[in-house]
Amino acid sequence: MSNSITITESAQEHFAKLLAQQPEGTNIRVFVVNPGTQNAECGVSYCPPEAVETADTEIPFSAFSAYVDELSLPFLEDAVIDYVTDKMGAQLTLKAPNAKMRKVADDAPLLERVEYVIQTQVNPQLASHGGHIQLLEITDDGVAIIQFGGGCNGCSMVDVTLKDGIEKELLEQFVGELSAVRDLTEHDRGEHSYY
Repeated sequence: MSNSITITESAQEHFAKLLAQQPEGTNIRVFVVNPGTQNAECGVSYCPPEAVETADTEIPFSAFSAYVDELSLPFLEDAVIDYVTDKMGAQLTLKAPNAKMRKVADDAPLLERVEYVIQTQVNPQLASHGGHIQLLEITDDGVAIIQFGGGCNGCSMVDVTLKDGIEKELLEQFVGELSAVRDLTEHDRGEHSYY
């Protein structure tokens, strides 16, 4: 298992300073709350020696170790912890692109791979508008059927967002596998629609 968590130099220095004020033997713990869900959050806490579990993975850094519990580990793949200083002051940033969904293998079924891209790339962009999309199915002819939720539902920009953004992004990533991306509401425009 490769060391999947990156802690930048500046973040390591920051942790080392904090740990210097803690009882000897204290390290840090990196974890994910609600892993694999839309509400997943990555966090860091102090990890005194007595809090280390046998199933933890220890990732040694020069001044300390980071402990990760078994459940969080797959969701912290490619995570980056940085300590950024800008004019607003200094802050710790945690980026865990796989916290909402563990990384899927390249040979996973198309549905899982598309779902992964939606969760890790598309939804974070839509989140700023309070919306998200959900993958419902992929038809035999390679059409991904998605459903908008949250703030995207009924928004007049949905078609633009879908056609210019999401569909383009997904078709580029899954060349030859996906033929189109359709919104469920488009799919259902039948006798009972009000347009």
